[in-house]
Amino acid sequence: MKSLALAEALIMTMLAACGGAGDSADEPNGGSDQLVGTFLLSLVSPQAERSGYTSMFGKVFDGPTPSPILWEEASKNEYCRLLTPRVPHCQESCGATAICAEDDQCQAYPASLAVGTVTVTGVQTKSGESSFSMDPIVDNYQPVGLELAYPAFAAGDPIGVSAAGAGAVSAFAIQAQGIADLELLNPAIEFATGQAVTLSWTPPAAVTASDIFVKVDISHHGGTKGLIECQAPDAGSLELSAEMLDALTALGSSGFPYLSISRKALGSVVTSVGRVDLAIVSTVNQEVSIPGLVSCNQDQDCPLGQICRDDLKCE
Repeated sequence: MKSLALAEALIMTMLAACGGAGDSADEPNGGSDQLVGTFLLSLVSPQAERSGYTSMFGKVFDGPTPSPILWEEASKNEYCRLLTPRVPHCQESCGATAICAEDDQCQAYPASLAVGTVTVTGVQTKSGESSFSMDPIVDNYQPVGLELAYPAFAAGDPIGVSAAGAGAVSAFAIQAQGIADLELLNPAIEFATGQAVTLSWTPPAAVTASDIFVKVDISHHGGTKGLIECQAPDAGSLELSAEMLDALTALGSSGFPYLSISRKALGSVVTSVGRVDLAIVSTVNQEVSIPGLVSCNQDQDCPLGQICRDDLKCE
């Protein structure tokens, strides 16, 4: 199904990205703290064309997922980093089962694992239950035969994921706190030269364990030239500095630049195969305007005399 493929892609992206260790961990039998799995519980806000909903998807692998791109820090401030991409080169082909993860270093793709029956607590279903179980389907975990309420929990609610274990994976349990749906208050976002941008959102009504994560990507259609990534307290506002925004813009842009902001609460456990996260997330994606940049899908979208380039920008 399309939703399953999208959820699996999100899990793979999270596994390939760098991340913190999350909350407290239990480490049996010499497990590694490298991220090998995520159970992603998402609140998706209502929009004009659809109602809001809660989704859950989980996947665990036997090792970390390599990325074909390495992100190197170009600058940083208190909460944000400007990252630039580097593609490693391997003289010898890594073949179909591995990837060039560093110069002349191949890393095998991990294999997916079943972790036995997974029980979720603290998440409401539309039928009024507060717990449910998930069995693996091709090593994927998601609710089957039931629908989750929206929202399926309140900010601060205890949420748990426990796995019975199977094969090389011993039993484990993860705890995290529920969050409120994220509401971004910026009606529009423009990156103008020399100007900072302050993102504003409604902070939680009560103290929670959530943080705010921001990703700014203005060149994803043309082969990403750089990213800004931020992790900040869930306090209601975050300033993106003029210096960092100008440096990102100078790297290059493509059509339909965007910003993604997420409220996230994390719980983690180190299992016999590595670290598994429980990520409770609410994300808002918003397009960004850049003076002089016109996005397009076809030539007719462009001003007279310009064409729509492969990177979806008029020129």
